[in-house]
Amino acid sequence: MKTHLKSPALCLLLAVFLHAFTPHLRADGAGLRVGDILEIRLAGVPSEEMVQFSAPYTVDDAGSVNLPYIGLVKVAGLPVNQAQLAIESKLQQDKIYTHPTVTINIPNASRFVSVGGQVRAPGRIPYSADLTLMSAINAAGGFNDYADRKRVRMVREKQAQVIDTRKLVKNPDQDPKILPGDQIEVPQSLW
Repeated sequence: MKTHLKSPALCLLLAVFLHAFTPHLRADGAGLRVGDILEIRLAGVPSEEMVQFSAPYTVDDAGSVNLPYIGLVKVAGLPVNQAQLAIESKLQQDKIYTHPTVTINIPNASRFVSVGGQVRAPGRIPYSADLTLMSAINAAGGFNDYADRKRVRMVREKQAQVIDTRKLVKNPDQDPKILPGDQIEVPQSLW
């Protein structure tokens, strides 16, 4: 009995295996975004091909990365493991490679959260998976003397939410997780 990668059952088995055992690099479950810088590595191919393919790529405004041999692959909105599978599948479908293994890494330094307004050190805060609203404000030096702690605005993908941070101090488990690209604005108090 001959088995090769073109067998649908074997492809499905490989996809399930890769999905189960490929680490999720984004613990928050959010997908890749426009502007993300991805370090893409290719394995399972000749070494000279690995070097030519493996490099940093930026997700363009259309949500795609432009890769050697296969061109544009849509990755925005996909979790890292699904983006890896999409690139591997495209390499196999276009008959470029039969057993490619793609690994995507997102450097933490390429993801930020903006904190502005009435904080002591407004600016961009490097993203980390455990970042919350209050920890982002604290990373920006904390509230200044003029901050309105009742009306802190958090903007995610053009949708704003007003949060009373005084309640978060009393109940820290309600402190919302922050995602890369979020914007936090602390307004000035009226009094």
